[in-house]
Amino acid sequence: MRRRAEEREDDIKDSLQALFQHRSIHGKGDYYMLLKLKQMVVEYGEKIVKEGLVVATWGNLSAREEDEEIFVITPSGMNYHILEPEDIAAVDFAGKPIGTGRKPSVETPMHAAIYRARPDVKAIIHTHSINASACAAARVEIPCIMEDMASMVGGPVKVAEYAPTGTEQLAGNVLAALGDRNAVLLANHGVVTVGRCLEEAFKLSMMVEKTAEIFIKSRILGQPFSLSGEETCYLKDFYRRCYGQNMEK
Repeated sequence: MRRRAEEREDDIKDSLQALFQHRSIHGKGDYYMLLKLKQMVVEYGEKIVKEGLVVATWGNLSAREEDEEIFVITPSGMNYHILEPEDIAAVDFAGKPIGTGRKPSVETPMHAAIYRARPDVKAIIHTHSINASACAAARVEIPCIMEDMASMVGGPVKVAEYAPTGTEQLAGNVLAALGDRNAVLLANHGVVTVGRCLEEAFKLSMMVEKTAEIFIKSRILGQPFSLSGEETCYLKDFYRRCYGQNMEK
């Protein structure tokens, strides 16, 4: 059941006080920006469950704003269907929770490491989708065989070397395999996608899962053909400059 309104209001007040005390929070504008991000994390948490990208409490999501060294992330071990914005934890770039509240995801070190290394990344989604996880279990990268994958990921989805969940070693392995691309497989675990916003990271999660299924099925028919590096670079640049309504100049 949803918590009572007065309990939620107390949680929000506690979060507000803790965030105001943090050096990166400069006023109510920053706080309400974080609250909006928390609301979006709740929304996309429900979407990844609805689309079958995770089951139960597995996976995690995070998001941040431009030039802010704070991000918000799903709490550890909570069902996505009962999450409220105040359940979403605020964390600094060192992976340290800000204020009191829910314990952040055990994969917080991985999210923090990606944000530190990739200033272009504003959202991260970690899922356990079936076909992508099959590739992760086999430790087989997903080659760049489809145009949408070239456009959005920017190359193959490589496999990060295995390390236990929640460790700094896993975070380092993910960074090494991710490079400047937008998706990576975690050996014997799942997949991580990164984007300029939660919407883009979610689209990437869906697209990587679709491509993984195409890859597995195409191997039944024969040998799938990968796009060349030149073709991939063209498609990635075209997507950034020309696709959609918010084109990069």
